[in-house]
Amino acid sequence: MLKVEHIGIAVKNISESNEVFGKLFNRAPYKLEEVVSENVKTSFFQMGETKIELLEATNEESAIAKFIDKKGEGIHHIAYEVANIHEEMKRLEAEGFQLINKEPKKGADNKLVCFLHPKSTNGVLIELCQEII
Repeated sequence: MLKVEHIGIAVKNISESNEVFGKLFNRAPYKLEEVVSENVKTSFFQMGETKIELLEATNEESAIAKFIDKKGEGIHHIAYEVANIHEEMKRLEAEGFQLINKEPKKGADNKLVCFLHPKSTNGVLIELCQEII
């Protein structure tokens, strides 16, 4: 893994949260995006080399909606940048980590992504990210 790429925060209302985090970070988000396949709206704030991603559910079936219903708003996942997502997925699976998806999929911010199940990572949802070239 190369670095922490971003920290994902589940929010109920992305517009209101953009205002809160905009004041906190003293800057506006650099990108707003809807990921239809994941039923979420996202916004990104650049903080040095790391980003903060806000995630709002677009329907009740979204993983973000279920997360907020169960745990409330807050940190949802930590994402790590990898050089080769396919190799890293094979390596981690061989090490005993449970992959949520067997193949990477297109995520927000021009990334291929894969998630590791929190049951295998001490309760933390881990996302692997590789820039789509």
